[in-house]
Amino acid sequence: MGRILAIDYGKKRTGIAVTDTLQIIANGLTTVPSHEVLKFLKDYLQKEPVEAFVVGYARQMDHSDSESMQYIEPFVKQLVKHFPQLPVYRVDERFTSKMAFQTMIDGGLKKKQRQNKALVDTISATIILQSFMEQKARGLI
Repeated sequence: MGRILAIDYGKKRTGIAVTDTLQIIANGLTTVPSHEVLKFLKDYLQKEPVEAFVVGYARQMDHSDSESMQYIEPFVKQLVKHFPQLPVYRVDERFTSKMAFQTMIDGGLKKKQRQNKALVDTISATIILQSFMEQKARGLI
């Protein structure tokens, strides 16, 4: 069984999270500059088995697409083009940044550590992945 890899794509930085090979636990992996994501993924897939991608779907409260989708959609098209053998799932990413920040507070991180935007992106990707795994376990995906 391969890993599931989640992507919280942003204009500048992209958070990445993965499951273990048994797809039980979601773990934050890293944050990479967005212009380097496809190269990072290509290198990662040469070392690790991945069976699917999960990409955060940026929406407004009224369920319309957020402005971020103008960056996410072209990225998803490139992802499908470069890795046509792997399915790409979408997960609503509303509130993931706020949830990530709260997770950092709950985890006891100091204010200086909470200002690390790369860490917020990695935690957000982990939350997206965890949400996907929960939906999959309930048979919603």
